[in-house]
Amino acid sequence: MSPHGKLDGEHVLVLTTNYGTEQDELRKPVAVLRENGARVTVAAQKDEAVRTLVSDRRPGAEVRPDTTLAKARPEEYDAVIVPGGTLNADRLRTDADARRLVGAFAEAGKPVAAICHGPWLLVDSGLARDRELTSYPSLRADLENAGGTWLDREVVVDTSGPHPLITSRRPRDLDAFAAAIVRALAGS
Repeated sequence: MSPHGKLDGEHVLVLTTNYGTEQDELRKPVAVLRENGARVTVAAQKDEAVRTLVSDRRPGAEVRPDTTLAKARPEEYDAVIVPGGTLNADRLRTDADARRLVGAFAEAGKPVAAICHGPWLLVDSGLARDRELTSYPSLRADLENAGGTWLDREVVVDTSGPHPLITSRRPRDLDAFAAAIVRALAGS
């Protein structure tokens, strides 16, 4: 970390579908990381605009992806972020490329971060087992059934496993979520 708190040289990958991602859960971590000097790449299922939603209902901003999930190479990045949005997370959890990517980050010991409904991808990727994590409260049973320990906190950072796991509950926890990601990258 430089004297100015910059993450110069750090490169972060954000995974998303092209519809239904919670606007602020995509945009805020990207903005915070970029403000701290990190390069951020948004990877979507298709090379088309990501149509976000606000509170899973209202249309949000469109975000142009930088690449696709199929083209993203985990060895080029230092961490991965999975935003929520119920529709986004439900589609992402069944996407083979998304599962491949988070699995590769975990295997390489790199930070994996997920917020709100994003931890569904951790369930389908086998990354919740024996880990402490949080999520939107309605995912509690899914995460516990997958072998995780669910905690009702704004952010949970679990460093007990082979890779740092950073999770948060909802959009109002974004400040703590983004700060935890910055801390994890600054320590790497």
